[in-house]
Amino acid sequence: MLVQDNLAHQLHRPDALSASFGASYSGIMAFMAVATEGSFVRAGERLGISRSAISRSVQKLEMQLSTRLLVRTTRNTHLTHEGRRFFDNCHQGIAQMAEAMNEMLDLRQGPPSGLLRIGAPVSFGRKALASLLERFATIHPDVSIDLLLDDGPIDFAMEEVDVALRSGRIQDSSIIARRLGPMRRAICAAPDYVARHGLPRTLDALSRHECINHRATNGRPPEWEFHLEGRVLKHQPKSRFTVNNSDLVLHAVLQGWGVAQMTDFQIADHLAAGELVVTLVDQLPNDLGHYICYQSRRHLPVRTRAFIDFMLDEFPDFSLDHA
Repeated sequence: MLVQDNLAHQLHRPDALSASFGASYSGIMAFMAVATEGSFVRAGERLGISRSAISRSVQKLEMQLSTRLLVRTTRNTHLTHEGRRFFDNCHQGIAQMAEAMNEMLDLRQGPPSGLLRIGAPVSFGRKALASLLERFATIHPDVSIDLLLDDGPIDFAMEEVDVALRSGRIQDSSIIARRLGPMRRAICAAPDYVARHGLPRTLDALSRHECINHRATNGRPPEWEFHLEGRVLKHQPKSRFTVNNSDLVLHAVLQGWGVAQMTDFQIADHLAAGELVVTLVDQLPNDLGHYICYQSRRHLPVRTRAFIDFMLDEFPDFSLDHA
């Protein structure tokens, strides 16, 4: 029976969590201020509220705890035995809360620091982002970078991503997307392929060439896009070689296997080096972009704002002028 009675008592006794919800946070803060300052007046001045408000908060706390915490006289105020014990127990928690708040303020107001988690497509991360991250890390040595490379959609909440880099068209209205610069896709081939097969000069001519496709994460090769006389035209070429990695598409093109529609950041250096040539330049899509995406403008940590500003300032223009 004794064991059962003890168990019933424990089941009906409020635990520390429920008790903390029942206690008044403002009352605890008022009590801690009075205990520290030794005066209701000085406690009110410290917290920026009136003496009467401090007194009401402490009285409410004492009623909630059914315990007298302070002895008030006309000359001074001092702690009861229970008040001293309550103060000692609360002091460490209050200090930790103040430290946590100061840390959060530092993350939003101090120099950039802490962990920055970035999501980006695989090829974009390797070709376009790696050198930018190196420069950003040099400028902000207190920021740690965690880079997630994935060609699929980014789930900001599940993957705890702070910012994501995306290219093309942004159709998700639930996120903020800042345009870093234009994105261009071009039909390209290696000089060796051109020497053997020439270049397609019209969309109809694509059907007579060896085309290389990149299979998207949904399992289907995306259609090739063109702008002609103000209209968006989509073309699904018959492919000789299809692969689900854009770096391998680039490799196949450089080896002279065929032609492919590829993104500016992948081919700009190869165009400048004479390793690739492009065609149908006047029919390139012109409404695409490179974007940095995040969930909200509110309460951004300093490190996140610093990275967004850095990308807006430093993102390169991947020129196709060597076409």
